[in-house]
Amino acid sequence: MTQPPQQPDSASPPTDTAKDARAREALGWLHTARFLTTAAQLNQLPDHTVPEIAFVGRSNAGKSTAINTLTQKNQLAYASKRPGRTQHINLFALGRQGQTDAVLTDLPGYGYAAVPQDDKRRWQQVMANYLVHRENLAGIVMMCDPRHGLKELDEILLEVIRPRVEEGMKFLILLTKADKLTRSDQAKALSIAKLQAGGGDVKLFSALKRQGLEDAALWLRELVESHVPPEAPSEESSETPPE
Repeated sequence: MTQPPQQPDSASPPTDTAKDARAREALGWLHTARFLTTAAQLNQLPDHTVPEIAFVGRSNAGKSTAINTLTQKNQLAYASKRPGRTQHINLFALGRQGQTDAVLTDLPGYGYAAVPQDDKRRWQQVMANYLVHRENLAGIVMMCDPRHGLKELDEILLEVIRPRVEEGMKFLILLTKADKLTRSDQAKALSIAKLQAGGGDVKLFSALKRQGLEDAALWLRELVESHVPPEAPSEESSETPPE
């Protein structure tokens, strides 16, 4: 007797979920990253309206490695052999077929003891001005080594961006080098960071194990897709804005 064809088990998980497809698309989009420009001062930054996502973190937090892992390009972001010595803002364009629909901003690492105090203060001020005043800044990603947790300068940076986060700017803490922790220590570090994030998201990340890669890629892609550029001033308005 011919047996009727078996129906697929509706309880079985699909082999290719919608999230998997979105993650692949997000990673493919990040792979389009290419060098755009470098700037020593804010007035040297390009004047454009596409959303920028800033990557910040202490000099030894694995920021350059995370950027290179996310974009799948080993030498896109430059990691100095002497931490803290890279003192330029580096911008990388994202977009298919040569188009630019977003920009990754690699801000100088901070907190390294070997950097002269004058340089530290100057670059902390440049970073603060960028994070507070850059109009098309759409999101911020902070790198943190979970073995050490957030340090004083990290907490100061959180205070600097707090007003913009409260206004709706997206913010993510990536706990880099997560592979160096046990599962229980990862869970503990994640819980602590969530308490300190002040309304931001927190994700575990390991460039070596590719842990959290897809989640971070999705976060970045969805941020850009949801970004609404600020409205241009109305030509009919002649009022002078308050000082």
